[in-house]
Amino acid sequence: MSEGNPTRVVVVGADAAGMSAAHQALRTARRTGRELEVTVLDQGSHTSYSSCGVPYWMAGDVDSGDDLVARTAEEHRQAGIDLRLGTEVVAADLVAHTVTTGSGEVVGFDELVVATGSPAIVPDWARRPDGTTYDGVGAVKTLDDGAAWLDRLAAADADARVVVVGAGYVGVEVAEAVLRRGLRVTVLTRGRGMSMLEDEMSERVNAALADAGVELVLGAEVTGLDLDGDRVTGVHWDGGSREADLVVVAIGVRPATDFLKGSGLELTEDGALRPDPHGRVAQHVWAAGDCCEVRRRIDDQWVFRPLGTHATKHGRALGDNLAGGTLAFDGMVDTAITRFSFGEVHLEIARTGLSRTDAAAAGHDPVALVTEGTTASGYMPEAEPIALWVMADRTTRRLLGVQVVGGHGAGKRIDAAAAVLWAGSTVDDLAWMDLAYAPPFATAWEVLQVAARRVAERL
Repeated sequence: MSEGNPTRVVVVGADAAGMSAAHQALRTARRTGRELEVTVLDQGSHTSYSSCGVPYWMAGDVDSGDDLVARTAEEHRQAGIDLRLGTEVVAADLVAHTVTTGSGEVVGFDELVVATGSPAIVPDWARRPDGTTYDGVGAVKTLDDGAAWLDRLAAADADARVVVVGAGYVGVEVAEAVLRRGLRVTVLTRGRGMSMLEDEMSERVNAALADAGVELVLGAEVTGLDLDGDRVTGVHWDGGSREADLVVVAIGVRPATDFLKGSGLELTEDGALRPDPHGRVAQHVWAAGDCCEVRRRIDDQWVFRPLGTHATKHGRALGDNLAGGTLAFDGMVDTAITRFSFGEVHLEIARTGLSRTDAAAAGHDPVALVTEGTTASGYMPEAEPIALWVMADRTTRRLLGVQVVGGHGAGKRIDAAAAVLWAGSTVDDLAWMDLAYAPPFATAWEVLQVAARRVAERL
């Protein structure tokens, strides 16, 4: 770059992290008096969309895939960004400061931003020899995935059987969508259902799924498909099988960083990057979003938690620093939430902090209890059951983790617990802090605080 020329910023990836970084860099550059030339390359055909919203589009809560787009490609371009969709980056040369696209084009940069996200894992048993999935089989990640599933579900016979492989957040959300489309659903998981929860909490989720009509099969690691030509007819695993007209693969995601192999950048065993709070991974190289691990503040561990909330925050901090600012993304406390709602069953599922295993590995002496109560005063029509799992350290009394499973109004209680964890405060602080009370919303002793108080009394 010669003096007086704009800084050439190339962003690889045009979703949450990449576009947050690009726009924030331009905003900060205007404030700091810098001149940037921002080019964004993405192999897909959509930008700035909510992957998390796709199951709700499948369920009918969202009318159109367009509703999941926060900012269109044209809006990005109007903001001064050279956005090039359908452009896959296949290699990066950090010495020459270039990236190479699938078509052979070489694009030079002064600053490189890696925001490539994490595509769904699709195992070999779901793929034809050419790498495409068999008819009736697919993941739930992109807008194109969502559109394909809407077509499949609409064309399915009334007695069609849908098998969902994976019982994490996406698996549970897709099971709800399938039921609401009037079809039968089986969920297969090689471990526990909702295994990110403790046993006593995941059991509550499993029971609710069964009550809603979901067939949940635990300990079933899929080994292959039954096929009629190229079309799926069943799923089998060691010890069992199910007929299937459609198969949803929801077993997780993997960082899209293959193009960085051989570049000299350090990747984790799973292929993730570890940027600092400002987004840097090396001189003139930045990264954010689902291709990265995130630092968990409670135990200072790096973990892979691909979530839009982390991506947009880290992308914003990255863009600010790239243009001379000082914003920082200082990690997270492992907070997540979802729901399952069908017929008479409405379940909100949330967690924050460490698991028992995490706490023991970090050297804590954890004490945990499950407390049951109601989401509102018992005499109010809004009152629904809620169960809370609270864990604290026996010696320091520091709050370590909270999990919530319950009816309407249960889930967002997790935010108060997350705030206590963020501050590094104690279970006593959670028990005695000033939370809102009125009969339609809580009991006089808020149930979250009752749960915290019970743990405090055990310490």
